[in-house]
Amino acid sequence: MLACAALAMLFSCNDEPGNGGDTGNGGQKYPEDAIVWSADTTVILTDHFIVPEGKSLYIYEGARIVASNAAVKPEIVVLGNMYVLGTEEKPVTFTVEASSQTDRFSRNWGGIICGYDCKEVVMLHAIVEYGGALTTENSASFQHQLFKTETGEGVPAFHFCNPDGKFVIMNCTFRNNAEDQIYITGGRSIVANNRFICNGYDGGEAINYKSECLADICYNLIYDANTNGFKLSNSGFTNIQSDLYVYNNTIVNSGWRRPGVKGGSIWLEESIAAKLYNNLVYDCRWGLKSDTEEPYDAVNSAITPNYYFASTDAGVAQMQPDALEGILHGDNDINSTFAGDKDPLFVNFTQQSDIDINCGGNNEHAPVVYNENWDFSLAAGSLALTGGKTDFNRHYASALTFDGLSDGMYSTNSFVSPAPSVWFGAFGMK
Repeated sequence: MLACAALAMLFSCNDEPGNGGDTGNGGQKYPEDAIVWSADTTVILTDHFIVPEGKSLYIYEGARIVASNAAVKPEIVVLGNMYVLGTEEKPVTFTVEASSQTDRFSRNWGGIICGYDCKEVVMLHAIVEYGGALTTENSASFQHQLFKTETGEGVPAFHFCNPDGKFVIMNCTFRNNAEDQIYITGGRSIVANNRFICNGYDGGEAINYKSECLADICYNLIYDANTNGFKLSNSGFTNIQSDLYVYNNTIVNSGWRRPGVKGGSIWLEESIAAKLYNNLVYDCRWGLKSDTEEPYDAVNSAITPNYYFASTDAGVAQMQPDALEGILHGDNDINSTFAGDKDPLFVNFTQQSDIDINCGGNNEHAPVVYNENWDFSLAAGSLALTGGKTDFNRHYASALTFDGLSDGMYSTNSFVSPAPSVWFGAFGMK
């Protein structure tokens, strides 16, 4: 039993690797390379788990993967392929044992780290939380020389690095991860309709893209990213200049805990080509910024229209265009001209009374813990309901197709990036 032998720590292991004729989880026929974690299975990780090259891991709705070894700090290293197939009612959860959840940055497991030859990853309706372990010589990602090639580095909750590969992350929640939520250094991708809630103990972005990427990134909510909601860079360039469509995202209370040049909402650098449309930035440390020494590719980028709101004088000042600071502004942007001006009118969100967007660190003035009752939809009368740009092409309006979901493995094997909306942010009027 490959899954059980590789883990030697499965609490429940009631599915074997497929032999080309096995069926289960609704009658699907698994390919020969299948490792299957069934619906509602609980998997206890006391060591690193490796999906071997040429194999595929399928995880079904309601499965719980629990890292339970604070000394080892397990990682999931995907050298083959992975398909996480949760549902809205029964998401797949990657977490730590309850005793490690009292500290939101416990770092007691690493994350999902994909290999250079990983061809496909699909993540639907998953929760990924409490990751960000620091690597040691025994870490699987270090031994395979993935992500960082030195020990002592914090790993992201999800990392993909194959320029010839592809992945989709949709309807997922990443929260309380001590480093980047996702860190991407290659591939074609759709990242849509997700929540990225609180990340980075002393650094880290919610969404971090480097070179060799073609992506549509939209309808995501980002709350309390330590450094930036988005860090978009063409660093590591060899063959493909990254071209990213970033539209209709909502970024709230980000950059407070990382005072400095980069901590804020959206950061551009090193000749990145980025199309930024219809994003809503709310009380972040900085507005849109570009590295002044290694700036973005202004010729092949678009940075407007976007919506910037600040409830404080400091917030208003730190979103104004400034060449020396690298703060950018587009002609069609909507932004506060004084504290509280042009409030986008979220349906249910009250900003904390002791807001300090320059507070630094995890102190009493840092963003409060996320409240599941908040609703970032727009109320009637919001200025953010109109003015968005919809007449642009996106990479995957036709579809991004995955071979590993063929033959009835899932209801579809093709995913389309959502069309842009005339409103700003991830949510329209309820």
